[in-house]
Amino acid sequence: MKIAILGMGCATCNKLEDTVRLAVKETGVDAQIDHVKDIKQIMAYGVMTTPALVIDGKVVAAGKLPSLADIKKMIGG
Repeated sequence: MKIAILGMGCATCNKLEDTVRLAVKETGVDAQIDHVKDIKQIMAYGVMTTPALVIDGKVVAAGKLPSLADIKKMIGG
């Protein structure tokens, strides 16, 4: 599974990355996690508000910080 956190490095974006890493650790899901900070790459996903969460190329959340439980559901844990 490929997971991307889209955001320029704001506190909320960094919190999303921390929460995603915790969800992956707690569920044992095999995932590659990337934090995309380049605005051109972020815009390529069609995302206008960050942070955003992308799982296997699909934007599953944008402009909000999903809870740990929600992220676990999204990754199938």
